[in-house]
Amino acid sequence: MENQTTVPYFLLMEFSKKRPLQLLHFIFFLVLYLATITTNILIISAVAIDHRLHSPMYFFLMNLAVLDLGTISIIVPKSMTNSLMDTRHISYFGCVTQYFLFLSFETCDFSLLTIMAYDRYVAICHPLHYEMVMNWKYCTEIIIIMWVICLLYGMLHTTGTFSISYCSNVVNQFFCEIPHLLKLSCSGINLLEVGILVASLIGALGCFTFIVISYAVIFKTVLRIPSEKGKQKALSTCIPHLTVVCMLVLSGCIAYMKPSSNTPSYIDFWLTALYSVLPPLFNPIIYSIRNKNIKCVLSELWKFS
Repeated sequence: MENQTTVPYFLLMEFSKKRPLQLLHFIFFLVLYLATITTNILIISAVAIDHRLHSPMYFFLMNLAVLDLGTISIIVPKSMTNSLMDTRHISYFGCVTQYFLFLSFETCDFSLLTIMAYDRYVAICHPLHYEMVMNWKYCTEIIIIMWVICLLYGMLHTTGTFSISYCSNVVNQFFCEIPHLLKLSCSGINLLEVGILVASLIGALGCFTFIVISYAVIFKTVLRIPSEKGKQKALSTCIPHLTVVCMLVLSGCIAYMKPSSNTPSYIDFWLTALYSVLPPLFNPIIYSIRNKNIKCVLSELWKFS
């Protein structure tokens, strides 16, 4: 293709040229998508309906479930449609929208996990001040601020990425992912995008450092709790969150730090799915397994239905 600032459409990665494998990919992603939608809607319903879950910790968990629903709904349906219809096309506007929303939601996801780490820090290390610090006004304001900042960041990042000139429209991934789009540039990354990438790295390292320090102080405090029951209760609220953070960070590092290939690769496909598709499914499951209150509410909802 000739050098141009915009292209009429992009071509996403084709899972396979064989029709049976395309249908297998469609069925696999459909089952994964339906399971993710179901588990996250159950979490949202449980927190919204039952008054026992009307606390900051579960309010943040409900927001995490909303983000997970949004994240998987942005990328999976288009990939399923392409496999079912035996096509690779995504419109330029569709790619921009997918890029913007996925980036914004992923940024919100990690920001929310940082906020949840602070919530656990206050609850365990300063329990007498918890209700005063983590009041509903503060929680609502911090969520609104988080959404505004993440959407502005996504808009700025998207503007920087799609202002470059593209030499090709072939994206070697099943959705419009950052590294693969940047590799299509003819003239390299512009200064705006470089600045955004540096700021993103600093922000991500800052959030990760904050989470690590918070949990170092939390575990130090937990070890001082005299009763074993108290220790177990404190850890039961921390382990699910820490598991989710580790899963997101490790899968993201594996996907983004590996050398990217110039040709379609099943390894790239599954590593990207590892950090983009699987966490929205596993997050509600991890929180449900370790949390007695959620399990109790979900069992009541199941009996009622």
